[in-house]
Amino acid sequence: MCRVVDLQQAVLAKNDACAHTLREDLAARGTALVNLLSSPGSGKTALLERELTLARSRGIPVAALTADLATENDAVRLARSGVPVKQVLTDGLCHLEAEMLGGHLHGWLPADTRLLFIENVGNLVCPASYDLGETLRVVLASVTEGEDKPLKYPTAFGLAHLVVVTKTDIAEAVSFDEKEFRANVERINPGVEVVFTSARGGTGDGLLLDRALAARDGAPVHIPVMTRKSHHVHDAEDGQPCEEGHTHAAGHSHEAGHSHAGEHTHAAGHEHAGEHAHDGGHEHAHAHAHPTPGGHAHTTDPDTVASSRS
Repeated sequence: MCRVVDLQQAVLAKNDACAHTLREDLAARGTALVNLLSSPGSGKTALLERELTLARSRGIPVAALTADLATENDAVRLARSGVPVKQVLTDGLCHLEAEMLGGHLHGWLPADTRLLFIENVGNLVCPASYDLGETLRVVLASVTEGEDKPLKYPTAFGLAHLVVVTKTDIAEAVSFDEKEFRANVERINPGVEVVFTSARGGTGDGLLLDRALAARDGAPVHIPVMTRKSHHVHDAEDGQPCEEGHTHAAGHSHEAGHSHAGEHTHAAGHEHAGEHAHDGGHEHAHAHAHPTPGGHAHTTDPDTVASSRS
């Protein structure tokens, strides 16, 4: 058990160091990263498409990277907004990591980008443990998922800077209890803002964009009580340095020497933590092995989908 926990801590420390570097690099170019987490089917792609379209109509330079285990469906949908979009296929990996993300952004992200939206893999367990260098971490839940969602996934909701409720146009039909949901969020993450949206009905249009722009321009961001000391403040010197072109244990195996953007070589047998230890909570030390290769990048524009091995 101790060995698993030590590995878990080492992997997360390494990721935090890379996230710290990525955050500084993006800040230096005036870009804020918005990390979107949710369960599959929460409606985050529909919401994000509306927000990207609105940003373009306002003349705000934005871009989006979307991660999925397979298919380019989300990138095709987001590209309809007319903004730069890139698809990353993880080939089974259940989350993005900071170093992986940095490699995919290199040479692709337009220089004038003010906001970069990351649509993480649909999963509220693994992605919650990995800082991506974000300025704003947003967790979404649809009204169909139940009021107890924050209690079932305390790390994801507990580390959020903003909580977004989607599909409110059908809230009455599914008997969604807003008061109970708010109370459960407050129990896990006291003081975090909860906003309500409907991509179909237009409720809350622009709220996510406005909150992201405010954070980018220096407005105070909510600090979750659950925030780990190493989360968002892990200096590179406290862990292994984040460098391009090295082998890192937080990756997944590339059989036949396949490489991707950023020239990262990934050691076989990736292990990562699920709901890891956090302040005021309990510790989960289970690890997952990922034998599949991960990280095919696909750049998408409004007219065509150009795929390439990353």
